[in-house]
Amino acid sequence: MKPYEGSVRFIHQLRRDGFKIAVVTSSQNCTAVLEAAKLDEFFKVRVDGHVIHEQRLAGKPAPDTFLLAARLLGVSPIRTVVIEDALSGVEELKHHGANLVVCDLAELMD
Repeated sequence: MKPYEGSVRFIHQLRRDGFKIAVVTSSQNCTAVLEAAKLDEFFKVRVDGHVIHEQRLAGKPAPDTFLLAARLLGVSPIRTVVIEDALSGVEELKHHGANLVVCDLAELMD
């Protein structure tokens, strides 16, 4: 598996700029995927399928997983940004007020 180059560059920029970042996924293979992509060091906070099950969190589109990630990062939800890659998730975010959709995360870089 090879990660998208623009996404990797964007993650590196977020880290350089001092942003706290987390990953939220229903996958139970989160750690393996991050390790394979050599991105595991960037995501100390992970709300994955295991955490969702253990904490009995409602899955997407409910905000429970995102709210837990924000709490674990120590940030207020109002000060967070959600980046979604699944089409259904993008549609859900647009329905709730998201105002920016990009094809590649590199479009968000300086």
